[in-house]
Amino acid sequence: QVQLVESGGGSVQPGGSLRLSCAVSGSIFWIVAMGWYRQAPGKERELVAAVYIGGRTTYADSVKGRFTISRDNAENTVFLQMDSLQPEDTAVYYCNWYPPRDNYWGQGTQVTVSS
Repeated sequence: QVQLVESGGGSVQPGGSLRLSCAVSGSIFWIVAMGWYRQAPGKERELVAAVYIGGRTTYADSVKGRFTISRDNAENTVFLQMDSLQPEDTAVYYCNWYPPRDNYWGQGTQVTVSS
């Protein structure tokens, strides 16, 4: 079974940057779309960004212009470049198919933005 492992989270000050990686244990070239999601304390998990097999992307309004999603099919990895981070971006970030598949949620990676 394919496994997804997120990494790259950490603690940064407002205005800082982080780059998240999602390593997929199997090939991703056939996966139509992959997404990054996040869940903040007391809130439901939400879609942050998705990238399609042809490179087309979609973003939540709250991150447009600040986050960039990309995929490297050769390395079986999906990335999320996060710039101009704000305290409201604090959450656990997960990757999954887009739309997500219940059996493929991983541990996620914590992102904390505070001064």
